[in-house]
Amino acid sequence: MTGIEQRRIVRTEIPGPLSRERHARRQREVPAGFGITLPIFVERAGGGIVVDVDGNHLVDLGCGIAVTSVGASDPRVVERVREQAGLFTHTCFMVTEYDGFVDVAAALNRLTPGDHEKRTALFSTGAEAVENAVKISRAYTGRPAVVVFDHAYHGRTSLTMAMTAKQMPYKHTFGPFSPEIHRVPTADPFRGPYADAEEAFARFADVLRTQIGVDRVAAVVAEPIAGEGGFVVPALGFLPRVAEFCRENGIVFVADEVQTGLARTGTMFAVEHEGIVPDVVCTAKALGGGLPLSAVTGRAEIMDSVHVGGLGGTYAGNPIACAAALGALETIERDNLAARAAEIGARVLPRLHELAELPAVGDVRGRGAMLALEFVEAGGTTPAPAMAAAVARYCHEHGVLVLTCGTYSNVIRLLPPLVIDFTLLDDAVDVLVEAVHKVAA
Repeated sequence: MTGIEQRRIVRTEIPGPLSRERHARRQREVPAGFGITLPIFVERAGGGIVVDVDGNHLVDLGCGIAVTSVGASDPRVVERVREQAGLFTHTCFMVTEYDGFVDVAAALNRLTPGDHEKRTALFSTGAEAVENAVKISRAYTGRPAVVVFDHAYHGRTSLTMAMTAKQMPYKHTFGPFSPEIHRVPTADPFRGPYADAEEAFARFADVLRTQIGVDRVAAVVAEPIAGEGGFVVPALGFLPRVAEFCRENGIVFVADEVQTGLARTGTMFAVEHEGIVPDVVCTAKALGGGLPLSAVTGRAEIMDSVHVGGLGGTYAGNPIACAAALGALETIERDNLAARAAEIGARVLPRLHELAELPAVGDVRGRGAMLALEFVEAGGTTPAPAMAAAVARYCHEHGVLVLTCGTYSNVIRLLPPLVIDFTLLDDAVDVLVEAVHKVAA
């Protein structure tokens, strides 16, 4: 499929000498504010493998943070990008038009939940999509306030930093932030304080009624599964109640599907697990097949409420990124990657649940190919970030790329490419299981 041997190969220590040499140069040329999970330099990638400059083949369980769901060199993406780059690389869609932008919009209008009439606006990044969803919601409702949840991550712009829950590293030293952002508890089954869906919803409704004012709320923005916040899956029934409350009170319900969307959780969009039809859906990450592209898809009357010229951006819906998206969407649909994500979950979750018998593993959670282990001090719920870091380090040293996340930085998250070979996946999980046992011991 990719010309890359789909096998874990560790030729040197990781990072190897050539990666270390390049990393030293990076430190001289790039600001220190750019963090790094694993300081290897990549030469090639495809399927479920990342090949570094030292010749190591690492199993990719991170997907560039859920971006390369179809693999890092999907043939359909590569071919469409090559063809489009030979025609033109840019015109700016607000200056002259091109089919790719409209084709991506039409695909998302068809794929997002609900059979109502829709419109789609394209942008470049997930944060840009969320920010525009807020702009559109405010224009449509004439209201200022935006409600978000505990553990939320929505981006790194001034507005989306305000919407993001975690202080370090996302918000530290960068304030003051945009006003009229209000945070409420989610239904967190593991940590609470509102673990039950009804309890959490009652608190949500009470805060909106008594502290914010329902008639002041333009939008409620929710991740169906909190991504950077720790892959927190809200208690069943919570988000449907929130969406219903929004409908009853003229509030736009925005599903931030930047990390969860496009087949990652076993359905095309994660809200479909509970039958939710959002007013607006934000997508990015997997949408562009590795190129920067994001989208806001919503009810026609909401999307058309913005004045002419109020939406856009120089690179919004870049033609090469649109070509890549059409290739990625074709692969997702033709190869039924939503079903494959469900298979990945069915294959991996039982092995993770076995680890939950260890006192250091507080919780196992996720849906489809979006899975997580939360580490705690034995016998309680006190976060153990050093343990998560040690597990990640062991995996990296043994050729498996995993990511950490969580409000308390104590969660290992798994985001394998949906096209990963199952033998390769099993081998990577073997390494993870070994890492957890060694660290927990």
